[in-house]
Amino acid sequence: MADSELGFGWINDKQFLSYSFSVQKNRLKREPRWTWLRIMLLVLGSICGAWLFDYLYNNNDLMEVFARQTEILDGKVVEVQCSEDYDSYQRFAGCTPVKCGRAVTDSVVNREEAEKMLSIARRGLSLGGSDGGASILDLHSGALSMGKQFVNIYRYFGEKVKELFTAEDFRLYSELRWRIQQRVADTFGIDPNVLHLTKPTFFSRMNSTEAKTMHDEYWHPHIDKVTYGSFDYTSLLYLSDYKADFGGGRFVFVDEHVNSTVEPRKGRISFFTSGSENLHYVEKVERGTRYAITVSFTCDPAHAVDDPTLP
Repeated sequence: MADSELGFGWINDKQFLSYSFSVQKNRLKREPRWTWLRIMLLVLGSICGAWLFDYLYNNNDLMEVFARQTEILDGKVVEVQCSEDYDSYQRFAGCTPVKCGRAVTDSVVNREEAEKMLSIARRGLSLGGSDGGASILDLHSGALSMGKQFVNIYRYFGEKVKELFTAEDFRLYSELRWRIQQRVADTFGIDPNVLHLTKPTFFSRMNSTEAKTMHDEYWHPHIDKVTYGSFDYTSLLYLSDYKADFGGGRFVFVDEHVNSTVEPRKGRISFFTSGSENLHYVEKVERGTRYAITVSFTCDPAHAVDDPTLP
């Protein structure tokens, strides 16, 4: 094949070698610059990617606020399609959810009553508390977080419990539970008398302390009906205020397109049907202390529990 077909017919061998060396030398000079440029582009791409991920998944503007702390709601209700979770359990006509949804109200419990419930929670939790960021107190079973485990306050502390609580504390607890039960029943179109309080029903205290056990990791999405088979309706009474008393710690409903948040307000009740139509979690508390009480209801009388009483 003639040299002209390669494009070098007009130079001799010595010139060709000189030309090739010059090209190689210029290439070597340029390569370090291109290498650094590629590295810089990769680093910038990684930073932008991480920022975009953080923005998409953590930017509050991308979440729908279902109930703001500053709002006073008489009753805000959103219906959602019921999941099939309830088909795995015995159904109770007139009680098992056929109308599903979520709701928030600030008109059932006033702030003074919520303050009294907060006092009960603080007094009980003063006996112990988790080493991690989440502690519970269940006045029905007596369960109290203690370090990395749980103790029964009625057995462990005996007569000291009577010094902490009064008959009036338990009367208020029972009165507010009944009011919540009535509102849940009215919202979902059932007779309140076919609903039953079930376990666990408990006070919770959350702060920013690092988790020490799985019981401290409250921020994982979960389904109440899956976690506790007896649950049919779940309610939460908030005993502290978002932003004023703590940061983070919002209640989040996980939905297909956009998550929906409830900002706790002292005396606010958030309630919902307990199936996977209401997958949810609580954001990590970033500062301060978040108090609430979970009050759960079942349609199955075999799983009913009584209101707690002073020993």
